[in-house]
Amino acid sequence: MPVNTIMGLFAKSPIKPLQRHVTRVNECCELLVPFFAACEAGDWDKASMLREQISQIEKDADVLKREIRLKLPRGLFMPVDRTDMLDLLTQQDKLANLAKDIAGRVLGRQLQIPSSMYPDFVAYVQRCLDAANQASRVINELDELLETGFKGREVTLVAEMINQLDVIEDDTDSMQIKLRQQLMAIEDQHSPVDVMFLYKILEWVGGIADQAQRVGSRLEIMLSRS
Repeated sequence: MPVNTIMGLFAKSPIKPLQRHVTRVNECCELLVPFFAACEAGDWDKASMLREQISQIEKDADVLKREIRLKLPRGLFMPVDRTDMLDLLTQQDKLANLAKDIAGRVLGRQLQIPSSMYPDFVAYVQRCLDAANQASRVINELDELLETGFKGREVTLVAEMINQLDVIEDDTDSMQIKLRQQLMAIEDQHSPVDVMFLYKILEWVGGIADQAQRVGSRLEIMLSRS
């Protein structure tokens, strides 16, 4: 993104570039659903194409991240510490990295989720993405928080949204336990190496919800300091 564009965004609001970044991060994560569908169908060409798209969007997010780090002015007159904003940026950027790593590892081994587990697995992936989406919605409330000086009803609204993020993350924990139990029941039908990777996929996908929760935690810290 051109420097003058970045500076123009910061001139309007220091929050806008952060929101632009989280939008790209979410686009990256959302592609995991069609990616796993292509894997389930054994369409490795399509899976490879989707993995490339995920990788490209992750690179776009990295460009935005670097621009924000370089151009975020020091001494902003706002009730948010610059260091807190940069830390929040780092945490949300890790979501895109997770999506890229998951797609790369699954494609590299051409690993398919067992058909008996697939419906529950897709629901699990979507619930983990719900956490990423919720984190994005909270980030998009920062403009309102800024306008109110991080006070009043808007703070209560954001706190409730962060609490909902915790609820979603708890759901994903329960779903992962159920999937691990399903996998344990059919371990003898698959190669030990594949089974090991399947357990890791469950862990990696769950990492998206965990990381989204960390974004929420950083926001809670910002609220507590304002």
